[in-house]
Formats: sequence, structure tokens, C-alpha cells
Amino acid sequence: MTRSNGAAGQLSKALGIVLGTETIPLRLRAWDGSEAGPEGAPIIEFRSRRALRRMLWSPGQLGLSRAYVAGEIDAPGDIFAAFTALSSAGKFAEPGPFRPPTPPELWALLRTAVRLGALGPNPVPPPEEAKVARKGRLHSRSRDSAAISHHYDVGNRFYSLVLGPSMVYSCAVWPDDGQPGSRTDGSSGGPGGLEAAQESKLDLVCRKLDLEPGMRVLDVGCGWGSFALHAAGKYGASVVGVTLSSEQAELARQRVADAGLSGKVEIRVQDYRDVTDGPFDAISSIGMSEHVGREQTPRYAAALYALLKPGGRLLNHAISWNAGPTSPDPDSFIPRYVFPDGEMISLGEMVTALEEARFEVLDVEALRRHYALTLRAWVRRLEENWDDAVRLAGSGRARVWRLYMASSAVGFENGLTGVNQVLVQRPGGKEPPLRRTGWL
Repeated sequence: MTRSNGAAGQLSKALGIVLGTETIPLRLRAWDGSEAGPEGAPIIEFRSRRALRRMLWSPGQLGLSRAYVAGEIDAPGDIFAAFTALSSAGKFAEPGPFRPPTPPELWALLRTAVRLGALGPNPVPPPEEAKVARKGRLHSRSRDSAAISHHYDVGNRFYSLVLGPSMVYSCAVWPDDGQPGSRTDGSSGGPGGLEAAQESKLDLVCRKLDLEPGMRVLDVGCGWGSFALHAAGKYGASVVGVTLSSEQAELARQRVADAGLSGKVEIRVQDYRDVTDGPFDAISSIGMSEHVGREQTPRYAAALYALLKPGGRLLNHAISWNAGPTSPDPDSFIPRYVFPDGEMISLGEMVTALEEARFEVLDVEALRRHYALTLRAWVRRLEENWDDAVRLAGSGRARVWRLYMASSAVGFENGLTGVNQVLVQRPGGKEPPLRRTGWL
């Protein structure tokens, strides 16, 4: 039986100060067993006073994120319901950097911490937090390599638990949005399962690139080689895949060998800026350009243009920032724990950069809702394999991925972020079709 007063009531006021709202659509459960908040609302557990101390020292998204990763805060029920409620409250509903509390709000937060015995030194951040440099040139080769390693060199077995046999770490293409008969439960098999949806995406990219046997294809940010395997195995292309992750490359090469495609697919640990053996008939860039950065995007577009033959196509599949002129907060959860130095730009900025590089735009397809379904499937797989995930990567890393994927799903559902496939062609050579019937 829970107590109706105690620490939870004070915590509710403290969280309201951090969020900038008097009404919190959550039910809080405190370390003393007390609860406060609307009955039936999603539950957030404060398991330790240290969580409140983190909120005092970092009164925003970063403090709450650190407490969750450290296991001091938990969402024991439906994590999507909890984050949907949280994202609608106060400052979390505002795009851009988190607005800090005013001095009177900080004093009120301090008084609450004193009353609840939470006052103390700033807790050390969880070890899973990236050591983000405040100085130095963004997106240098060495810095990009370190950022990629932080995110992708977590362990191939860990990723296989989340992604499933396809090992595709980007938005799938689903047949529908989860009506009866559609399987968005992360299982393989069935017309709407995760494996089938990922294969549909890979095939869609191949059709958009108009791949034919013998074509030479560059896969920028090739991951674990799934697109390269599909393009070579199903379309007869010869593929060069480049990644900055040595762990990805190791497994990708093994998958290529196991598929008997070593003569058709080459996997390199290489920066795309160092690829010099063009030209290629086609280039795929699936979920990679988010790591390029706004300043480097025009150079990225120009480099890929130079690597293509006249008439060659580029398919750029990337997450976009849909929240207007504001940019994500570099001190928020995603940059600190998931994608150091990652920068999402708008769809307009990406298309402009491609056009300024002299590409002709053939098609733009928005897949925002598809990514929300994909992320929900990944979270379900992670939760179903939780004990193994913790054993492989540690509790903190598993919690990072649960928080990251669930909050990202909510971001796609509420339109804060999108994901788009932009198909472009270098002028010259083969003319594009009159209509999009070639890949629809």
C-alpha cells in the first residue's frame, strides 16, 4: 500500500519547477513509497535522493537523463506513455535548448532538496556519458571517428538483440500503421514484421537507385553491410561499403563471406572523404549524413557528386529537424549519450545543399511515421531481451538505448523530427523516368 503524502508531493513540485509547469501529467512514486499525481497516469519512480540532487545541479533534460541512466529514476510501465506525457509538459513541449529555471525557481528547488535531504555535491555523471569536448574543430576526421566509435562500438551482439537478424539500423518501411493483422511487434516473419519491413526499405533504395547487374555502388556509412548484401545478392551490383566503426566492419565482412559475396562486396574502415577510387554508378547514404554536421553538408554533397558518374544517382536517407529555426541543445540527452556532435538539419537545408552541388532532385519521400513504428519495434525487442542486453553492455548502456529509442519514437510521432529519402541524380548520362513508376 502506498502512502499518499511524503516525499512524492515535494518531488512533484520540484519536477514542476524543472519543467516550468504546475501540472504534471505523471504519477510520481518516491523512494519512501509515497505517490503523488493523477491516478492512472504513467508512473515515474524516483528511487534515490540522488536523482533530485542531479536535478538541482543540472535542472533540465540532462539532469533527468543522468538520473535515468544511473538507475535513480525509472519508468516501470509503458515507457512510451511516460515519455509522451513528459514531452507534452512545460519546457519539454518547447523546441530547442532547454530554458533554465529563473533564480526564484532555483531557490525553490534548493529548498525542496534541503527538506528531502538531497543536498550534496554534484554527482559524477554515469560512465556512459560521452566526453564531449567544448573546444576543437567539429567533424574533423579524428573527432568524427571517436564519435562514431562511442555510438557503434557497443558490441555487435548487443545490436543484434535490438535490431534483429536484418542488422539494419535505420528506418524500416512498413505496409501499414499497426492495424489488426500488421505485426509491428519486432518479430520476424509475417507481412508486417520488422524483418520484412527492413527488407522493403532496402529494396526500395535499390529500386530508386535503378540498380542493375554489374553496377558499381558506394554505400556511405554501410553499418553491418545489410544494404551492400541486398544490392549485391538481389541486384548483382558490386558494392564498396565504408564505415568508421571497426566493430561494424568486422561483422559486415563476416556476413559478406557467409553469403558467398566476397567477390561482390568490399567493406572498408574509411572516411567517405578519403574515398578516391570513383566514379561509381550509384551511391547510397542511409542514416549517415546526420553525423556530417550543418557546416560540412555542402562539402559532403560536393564530394559525393564528384564520386558519381554522369547520370548516376544518390539516395540520401536522413533524419531531419522539423522544429523550425532552433537547433537541438548540445547539452541534452542525445548529444551527451547517443550521438556526440550529431547535427540534424532540416529537409530544406539538405535539398539546398544537394542542389547547390549541382544535383537534380528526382524525388523526396517522407518516412516519419515509419521510423516511429521501427523504434517501437526496437524497444520491444530490447525489453524482451533485457537481461541479455544488460549482460552484454551493462545496465547503464541498456538504459541509454531504451531511453533514446523510446524518446525518439515520441519525437517522430509528435513531428519534432522527421526522416526523408532524397533521390538525386548527377546530370548527364541516362535520363530519369518521366514518372516515379520505376520505384513505387
